[in-house]
Amino acid sequence: MQILEMLKKILFGQEKQAEKSAENTIYNEKDLVEQIHSIWNYIKLNENTQASHIIAVLGFDEWIPMEEIMRRIRELFRVDYQNDRSLYPYIKTLVDVGLVEAQSTGGKKKWRKRDVLIKVKGKRAEDAEEEQERITAQARN
Repeated sequence: MQILEMLKKILFGQEKQAEKSAENTIYNEKDLVEQIHSIWNYIKLNENTQASHIIAVLGFDEWIPMEEIMRRIRELFRVDYQNDRSLYPYIKTLVDVGLVEAQSTGGKKKWRKRDVLIKVKGKRAEDAEEEQERITAQARN
């Protein structure tokens, strides 16, 4: 009997703690809305680096071979690398991280951006706008 009582205390005690922690959050779960965003909206690469050049010329729709990537970089950024093969480690890293997809057909490799989606819990847009207006009104006073 003591074991059952102890288990009940442990189980029910944990539920009460979870309820208390939910009450202590800034927003109630009811106020939070789940939004889906692309990870590309949040990734910021260092400017004028080979990785930023690669990401700028790759798209989501078409598979692009290395010759086309180099042509687009030359055209867009007016940059010509001494060694064209120096882009491969950057592309390989982006593929390993899961931001870029690779395809090998007929001995030629092609790449494209991968659309990675994330779920973000946040306040409703209307609530956020109202709060922003309230803050600006307080700042004016």
